[in-house]
Amino acid sequence: MSEQQPLNPWKYKPWWCQPWSILLTGITIISSSWLIFHTIWLTVLISVPVLVWMGFFLLIWPQLMIRSGVLESSQKDNIQS
Repeated sequence: MSEQQPLNPWKYKPWWCQPWSILLTGITIISSSWLIFHTIWLTVLISVPVLVWMGFFLLIWPQLMIRSGVLESSQKDNIQS
């Protein structure tokens, strides 16, 4: 019997949509806002939507993909090919 590997939604995404690139982009945007403007309220204003975006794609989206079953059908198609 072959051991079933856990589903990894990240292997279906391009390099620019991987966890490391999402984190790097978010941190760069937030840091840049502080370095350019040196204004805490503006940095917070920019940080909130960026952190929501990062949270969605790093925490919520992978779980939604696993629970939806889309990856399982894709994995079966790859095995049959």
